[in-house]
Amino acid sequence: MAVFTPVSPEELSPWIRGYHLGEVLSLTPISSGIENTNYFVTTQEGHYVLTLFEKLALTELPYYLGLMDHLAQQGLPCARPCKDESHQFVSLLKNKPATLVSRLEGTSVQHPTAHHCAAIGQIAARLHRAAHSYLQTKANPRGADWRQITAVQVRPFLDQRQGTLLTQAMEMALPFDPALPSGTIHADLFRDNVLFSEHQVSGLIDFYFAGTDNWLYDLAIIANDWCVTDQADFAPPRLQALLTAYCLERPLSAAERKLWPRFLITAGLRFWLSRLFDRHLPRSGAVLHPHDPGWFERILRFHLEHPSPWLP
Repeated sequence: MAVFTPVSPEELSPWIRGYHLGEVLSLTPISSGIENTNYFVTTQEGHYVLTLFEKLALTELPYYLGLMDHLAQQGLPCARPCKDESHQFVSLLKNKPATLVSRLEGTSVQHPTAHHCAAIGQIAARLHRAAHSYLQTKANPRGADWRQITAVQVRPFLDQRQGTLLTQAMEMALPFDPALPSGTIHADLFRDNVLFSEHQVSGLIDFYFAGTDNWLYDLAIIANDWCVTDQADFAPPRLQALLTAYCLERPLSAAERKLWPRFLITAGLRFWLSRLFDRHLPRSGAVLHPHDPGWFERILRFHLEHPSPWLP
C-alpha cells in the first residue's frame, strides 16, 4: 500500500461516477506498504479504499476481488469490492487497473496480546473453511518457483553469513504439498492487515497475495508476525493462544504438526526474500517505505537454531 501513481480529485471524479456514490469529498494517500497505490476516499455515500494495481494485470484481479466478495458473503469481516454500473469490480484509472472497496472500521494492533492472537487464530481457521467453497483457484504467487528466482536475484547483495543462511533456509523450505490440507490462503495476514474494534476482529484486508497453498503455511505466516518478541523469538503465551484457537476451529493432522518447524522456516524465508528484493532492487514510488529485511533474517536464524515444537 504505497503511492506509485498519483491521483487527483479531478482525475478520480469521472471514474468514480460510474459507481453512483456521489461526489468525491476527500482523497487521502496511504503511504504504508510496498505493492500498490492506495487512497482513502470519502464520497457523499460513504467511506472507501481506492487501489490502483502496479503489478497485477487486469485479467488477474477477478480472482482476488471475487474471493473478497465470496468471503464477505460467508460472513467474514472482509473489505467488499464495489461494482460499477457495468457490474464490474475493476476498471482502468490512469491506465492502471483500479478498484474501490468498502472501508472497514477498526485499527490494527501493533502490540498484540494473547487475546488478539486467539482472535486471529480463530478468524484464520474460519477464513480457510469459508474460502474452501470458493471455486476459482490460483497458485501461490510467492511459492517455491518464486523463491528460487528471487534467491538468485538477491544473493549477490548478501555477505557470506547471510548467504549461508539463505542456502540453509532454501534447503529446509517446503513446496506446496497437495497431500496436506490446503485451499485458498490469505498469505499476508500481518498485524497491519487485520483490524480490531472493541477487542474483536473487525476487518481483514489486502488479499492480493492470496492463492492456493497449504493452510499450515498461512498459519506459520501469522505466527511469525503475531507471536514473536522484540528479540525475534516466540512469546509462548501468544503462540499457544494462536494455535489453540485455530485448532478449535480446524484440528490439525499429525503430519501437519510434524512439519510445523519447516513451515515456520518457509514462511520466514518468503518475507526475508521479498524484503531483500525491495531493499536492493526497488521500484520508484512517490511514497515508499520498504521494510527492513534484517528482521526476518533474525526470525529465520531463530527457527533454524531452535526448531519450534507444536505446543497444543
